[in-house]
Amino acid sequence: MTSREDILQRLRNRRDGELPMPELDYGSMTGRDWSAAQKLDLFQAMIETVHGEVHRATDEEWLDTLAGILKQRQARNLLTPLKHPIGAEIRASGHPDLPELLSYGEPVEHWQRELFNDVDAAITSTRGAIAETGSLILWPGIDEPRLMSLVPPIHIAVLEADQIFATFLEAMELQRWSAGMPTNALLISGPSKTADIEQTLAYGVHGPKELIVIVRQ
Repeated sequence: MTSREDILQRLRNRRDGELPMPELDYGSMTGRDWSAAQKLDLFQAMIETVHGEVHRATDEEWLDTLAGILKQRQARNLLTPLKHPIGAEIRASGHPDLPELLSYGEPVEHWQRELFNDVDAAITSTRGAIAETGSLILWPGIDEPRLMSLVPPIHIAVLEADQIFATFLEAMELQRWSAGMPTNALLISGPSKTADIEQTLAYGVHGPKELIVIVRQ
């Protein structure tokens, strides 16, 4: 029997149920009995090790925090979601220190040049975060396309403190990912980075130069 025939036969056997499924063991992904405060502290520590930045703010303070971040960086504009409550709250606030507000209201083909060349910062919501790895969970959609978090030099992500999970498995189980997922999901751990050039790690090479997380408590 050739290697190809052997592989095909194995596939046929599996399809017919003759090969038992291995026992699933999630032991290495469980047992993280951390408090909410511990998960937040760990998430912040992990994401800051890879040049992410975390600001903690209350629901009443977060817009002031956002305005301060943008003012410090002299951002000329901020790309916001058009329908998500975060975008609506920003536009309704009339905050005097916020820059020009832009909205992702048309297909990227119609304003690709402006998106890649003229947008200084973008803000998105998050699905949650993973404390163990310091990762943000984003579920892009029509209102918040993934280019919002992948193109502008500054990506600001708003994270609800009660949506920080201990592990990836916990996030999938508690949020019931099996009930439905978007076309694509993003796990973001820090600003863009690469080690392609002489194996030296560099940040901000092919995406956002800064990742800033505002944790609403």
